[in-house]
Order: sequence, then C-alpha cells, then structure tokens
Amino acid sequence: MTSLRLKLCASLLVLAACAPLPASQVVPPAAAEWPALQSPTAPDAAMERRIAAIVAGMTLEQKVGQMTQPDVRYVTPDEVRQYYIGSVLNGGGAWPDMNKHATVADWAALADRFHDAAMQTDMAVKIPLVWGTDAVHGHNNVSGATIFPHNIGLGAAHDPALIERIGRATARQVRATGITWTFAPTLAIGQNRRWGRTYESYSSDPALVARYGEAMVRGLQGELTGDGDVLATAKHYLGDGGTFNGVDQGETRATRSDLIRREAVGYYAALDAGVQTVMISYSSWNDVAAGHDGGKMHGNRELITDVLKGRLGFDGLVVSDWNGIEQVPGCTRVSCPQAINAGIDLIMVPEDWKAFIASTVADVREGRIPQSRIDDAVTRILRVKMRSGLFEREPSASIFNGRAEAVNAADLAREAVRKSVVLLKNENRALPLAHGRRILVVGASADSLSNQTGGWSLTWQGTENTNADFATGSTLLGALRRQLGEANVTYSADGAGVNVADFDVVVAVLGETPYAEYNGDVRFPKPVQHSALYPADLAVLRAVAGKGVPVVSVLYSGRPAYANDLINLSDAFVAAFLPGTEGAGLADVLTGGRHDFTGQLSFAWPGSACSTGEGPGDVVQFARGYGLSYADAGRVGSLPLPATPTACQTSAP
Repeated sequence: MTSLRLKLCASLLVLAACAPLPASQVVPPAAAEWPALQSPTAPDAAMERRIAAIVAGMTLEQKVGQMTQPDVRYVTPDEVRQYYIGSVLNGGGAWPDMNKHATVADWAALADRFHDAAMQTDMAVKIPLVWGTDAVHGHNNVSGATIFPHNIGLGAAHDPALIERIGRATARQVRATGITWTFAPTLAIGQNRRWGRTYESYSSDPALVARYGEAMVRGLQGELTGDGDVLATAKHYLGDGGTFNGVDQGETRATRSDLIRREAVGYYAALDAGVQTVMISYSSWNDVAAGHDGGKMHGNRELITDVLKGRLGFDGLVVSDWNGIEQVPGCTRVSCPQAINAGIDLIMVPEDWKAFIASTVADVREGRIPQSRIDDAVTRILRVKMRSGLFEREPSASIFNGRAEAVNAADLAREAVRKSVVLLKNENRALPLAHGRRILVVGASADSLSNQTGGWSLTWQGTENTNADFATGSTLLGALRRQLGEANVTYSADGAGVNVADFDVVVAVLGETPYAEYNGDVRFPKPVQHSALYPADLAVLRAVAGKGVPVVSVLYSGRPAYANDLINLSDAFVAAFLPGTEGAGLADVLTGGRHDFTGQLSFAWPGSACSTGEGPGDVVQFARGYGLSYADAGRVGSLPLPATPTACQTSAP
C-alpha cells in the first residue's frame, strides 16, 4: 500500500483503499476532521530545483500567461506564443476549424500547431502547452470515436476493473488527437435526480464512487508518461452532487462532517491514485446548522488551500471551471483576486482571456494578489507538466497520435453496455427476444444515436446531431435488425397504423432527449415523471400495449425515472440509461444467448413523481442494488400509481 492508502485505512477505515464497504461504513459516523494525507508521488528534489529555476527566470506576464486557459475557438497558435499561454481547452462543440466532422488527423495537426507555438516564445526556458478536453464518456467530442455509457450506467455495472479499462481506452482516444489532459472523472455523489448532471455521477453510494474514481484515474493516467497516458481531473470539488433541490451550480447545504464523510470520499481515492489535477465546482457550500456560509467554491480558500492542498496533501494543479470565477461575489470573468488567492492555479477563461491577463497582472502589481501565490500556482502547473513528460517528449511522439483506429473501442463499449443496463421487470416470458419471431419496434429513440448517447456527445448539450454525425456505432434498431434479421424487425416511430396482432413481440424504445448541466435541471416544484416530461413516449406505449402481444420497453434516461405508468404497460422493462454509441451491447442482452442481464441499480429508483432521492419522505420503487437476470422470476405485478400533482409540495433537505 502507498503511504496515503495506509493513512486512509488507519484514519477513515475507508472504501476500496482497504476493502469494499457499504456507504454507511465509508468513514466513522463521528468523523469531524479532515484526514491528514500526503501525495503518493514522492517529491523529486531535482525536479523541484528545475522548476524553481524556471519560475525565477520568468516575468510576471509570462507567469500569468501560464495560469491562463482559453478555448481553442478564441485563441490562435500565434497568440499562444505571444501571450505565453500555458493551456488551452476545447469546450463541448468545439472542433478544429469548427468542423464537427474533423478527422483525428485534423485534431492532431491543430494540437501540433498549438504545441509548436508554445515552444516558440522568447522565454529563456520554453514551456510546453497542455490541452484539456471533456472526454467524459470516451473522447465524445470527436466524430468517429466510440462513446461509452454515461457514468450513471457504468455505476450499475459494479465493475471497477471495467472502469479502469475504459479509462485506458479513453486515454488512447485522447492521445490520438494530440491532447494530453481530460476533465474526468466526475466524483459527485448524486443525491437529487432533479439535477441535470445526475448521469455524470456513478452512484449515490460514496463507496462505489470512490472505487470507480480510483479505477478511472489509474486507467487514464497510467504511468503518466506513456504513449497512451493522459492527465486526469477529479471534479467538481466539492459537493456538486448535493445541491439544494438539485439545482445545478446551486447551494450545497451540508455540515462539515457531511463533506468529510460523503462529498469528499471520492477525492480521497482519486488522490490515492495520484490524480494530478482537480477542478473546482460552480456550487457553493453552506453549513446552515453551524451558521457557516462558505460561499462559492471558486472563492473558498478554506476548502481549496487549507483542506485540499493542506490536509489532503494535493500537490498538483487546481483548475477553475468555465468562467467559474465570475460567480464569486465581487468578481467578473476577467478579474478575481479572491479565486486565485483561494488557491486556484489555472483559470479557465475561454473567451476573455486577454482582459484576464491584463487584470491579473495589475492585481499583482497593486498588491491584491501576492507574488508568492502566483509563483506557487506556476510551480504547480510546471510540476504537473513535468510529471506527465511534456518537457521531455512532445505529444505527437505518441504511437497513437493521428491514428484514426485508436479512437475505436467498440468491443469494450459493447461489453460496458451489456453490463450497465438493468432489467427491472420481465413477465410473460417477454424476454429474451427469440430468433425467428416477428418484432415490431416503436419509439423515436429506437433509431436515435442522439437520445442513446445523451449530453456531452459531439456537442455540449448533445443536441443538433444526426445519426450520420457520429460516423460509428449503431442504434438499437440497427443492432436488432443485424442480430435478428432485417425481415424480422419492423419499425414505426409512433406505432400509428400498425396492426400489433401481426407481430410476436413489441419493443418500445423510450427516452429523454439530450441535455447537459443546468439545461437538464427539472426545477422544483415541477414533478419529475417521465411520461409527463415526454408525453409522446406514453402515447406510443399506449398505442401498442394491451393488445395481446408482449411489450418490452427500453428506457434511455440520464436519471432514475419515475415511470410506474410505463412499467405497468410493459411486460418487460429495461433501464438502459445512456448507453453510448454501441447499441449492439443492448441487443446482446435483449436477445439472450450468451449474455444475461447483470446490471444492478447504483441509485434508488423512485416510486413517485416528487421523490427525488433516498432521503426522508422519498418513495423508493426499486432499491439501490436491484436488478434482475433471466434466472429470476421477473414479476413485479401492478405498481402503485399515486396521483401526480401539478406541483410538488416539499423541497429537498
């Protein structure tokens, strides 16, 4: 064990660092102090001397340039050279030359141009640039790249080894495009399904999130300097999954003990795995019981500097979220001494980065930001760049660079889909689908890669995409036709005008349309019922149910969905979450044969439209850990249908 892991086991009795434990045993109930940890990466005296010498020889403008991260849409390679920019990113929906169908070679060529520009400054010591991207379920911004299931589905697989393999595959995808840093994994403990980022959380169980976080970091980073290694990011620090009423970027009302025992558990494991970067959350923290309002996380020195960098021993770099500094009271998107003084080292200022550089230089010269804080930030940035091998070897030297085949991980993603879908009901032998049967497929989601992949897929929200934009993978409809025969599978998006009696079984593919972050929030007091939010799905199911033919429903959703009405209309019901590009994995388990259902819910499944989690007053229909296989009876009977109010009466605690 590393020294950090030993400390974790001794002080917290914690998670997978020792052995799998239920969430209630992740930390002792009375834990009220942050653990005293240290980095698992031993200090390198020679490296630190080298970094100190470089920092000592830099001008203030050069240092602030290293702390600045523009989006590639708003900065040119020549500006990287001119302003000593230390990092760039591509936000969701940013591609080379704004071409959604840019090739892997196009991506790699742009990465080369940015790298070359950074190495052509007039600095005494040239500092390589690091490019970050949101490869959150595969390299999801790149046309042709395999997209894995979103985290909510992967949580149902309960397979940390699978997660590490996905991390390795994702890292190879990212390196193929010349990029060396991904903003993943998300370590949120999702607690309210109103939250638009629920699908980015592995589970409501802190222990599972910790095991997965450690596995993903190890998978992404490898040894940090290999051809297929990238920098990982533990995000979003801290409490993003626990905001009041599930409001994205909202207020996390939690005691200090709640932060220690629940919200931060995934970070202990990620730090143990050697994660090199941590991204700060848009949310704020308010310990109402103690009368302590910590404010926006981007300005919280206590939790960033005192806790993360101090008590938890993190010696990598801390990066802000997209324009996150402007949410700190008194700040703007171009000026925020409080955020830098709080401990943020690299500032994501996508568009207005020139004004940010000018403002920050002025803030230092006028004493609002100490020079020592700037030097510490640059030291951390250089430390991460050196540890990841950027000073010794340019990104294009990777054997994966520019290789289109490196973004293909279809077999692994197909396996991940098989393991991540959950069978909630299976009556009247509706499943598996037998070869030779006449199958009617209905529902708009059946032939929609957009609905199948969800948000953060080619674009930020996952919208404005067609099946052709993905250039890889298959919808469930396509996969069923290939596996069962084109002539045996008939498709009708709405089920209108079709004689159901002509078929042996109906497969209804229902689903949310894509969303990301706050656009996906279902704001209180609005009820959260799938058929109310997507009435066309209820209509298509009613069009085919109750006609003497078994109905199998498959639901794509980014959250546990209250769907008792849909389940009651179905003989079999599958929670597929957001499975990604490989619909064949879902077809594998629907058709049985060599593959059975093994997925188990990593979140509780709600039993009413106003139940949003697992707390007091919530009605749980299927508990966390529930999931059937073909060996199970599969009977759930008629589920209760409480009246859905026009507005929910109680808010989250």
